[in-house]
Amino acid sequence: MTEIHFIVEESPEGGFIARGVGQDIITEAEDMPSLHALIRDAVHCHFDAGEAPRVIRLHITREEVLAA
Repeated sequence: MTEIHFIVEESPEGGFIARGVGQDIITEAEDMPSLHALIRDAVHCHFDAGEAPRVIRLHITREEVLAA
């Protein structure tokens, strides 16, 4: 595997939640720099040595509601 994808959403309680696509990896943090570090750590813990993907791709989504 050369890449792993995460869907990143804003948490209702504040901060961000990242969920791995096709992998059982979920992590959360208060800010984006912390989330980046926690995602890297989670990926390295999830895969055996030498099998971790070289690229982590984040798809960041944000929901907004507008009055009609």
